[in-house]
Amino acid sequence: MTDFENAQAAWTDLRMKNLTAENGWLNLIGRWWITPGTVTLGTAATNDIQLEVGPETLGRLTLNADDTGLFEPTDGDAVPLDRAAGTFSWRHGRFLMEITALNDLRALRIRDAESPAPAQRGPIPTFPLDPALRITARWEKLAEPMTITLDNMIGIASRVPVTHVAKLTVQGHEMTLLPTYGTATRPQFVIRDLTSLDDTYAHMRFIFGEDVTEDSVVIDFNRAINPPCAFTKHAVCPLPPREHLFPVRIEAGEKRI
Repeated sequence: MTDFENAQAAWTDLRMKNLTAENGWLNLIGRWWITPGTVTLGTAATNDIQLEVGPETLGRLTLNADDTGLFEPTDGDAVPLDRAAGTFSWRHGRFLMEITALNDLRALRIRDAESPAPAQRGPIPTFPLDPALRITARWEKLAEPMTITLDNMIGIASRVPVTHVAKLTVQGHEMTLLPTYGTATRPQFVIRDLTSLDDTYAHMRFIFGEDVTEDSVVIDFNRAINPPCAFTKHAVCPLPPREHLFPVRIEAGEKRI
């Protein structure tokens, strides 16, 4: 194989490793909105949050208005929770639990480490590799940061800061990509193109910028991936900004599953 093909194969292996990991997207068993107060968890119908697997009574979860809380398992030590301290996720037995934030809303999300789903996940179909679609884009810092409003799959808008833009040409089409999520060294771009009509996930795909410098960023459309929402109904995925609705077919990256 060529160096390009070897690099893509290594990237694909890592992609699948992360997707099928215990903290990946394939073993989510539920996502429940919660408000300040105490709820019980378990498989028994008497619980406030009824699980499909596990003990009849798993424990009690208390959330406070200041984003602190306490998980009190039926068996084991209590776990203090504090969003500001970065302790809003924890493990109890087979369950990986976390409290997620969406604006002022909070939700409990639970993964089952014993779920067979990750082991059953087969390869994800992809378009043929196209080296021409690994592009070094111009990475331009905005004179003044801006904030845009983005919708998501459950209709809750969020305000997202943007400090840079990536500019590139794909199939003769000038594109400006806004990094709406991710990090400074791994900016995330949410896109949709005409392949969404038939070949790719209908709502969006994700691409992560690579090799970021002061004035350049690599955009590899061969590494465009299905979002978590393609794998589970318990994820909340951002929709692309209107600037990322491209009137071309970008036949690269992962296809629908």
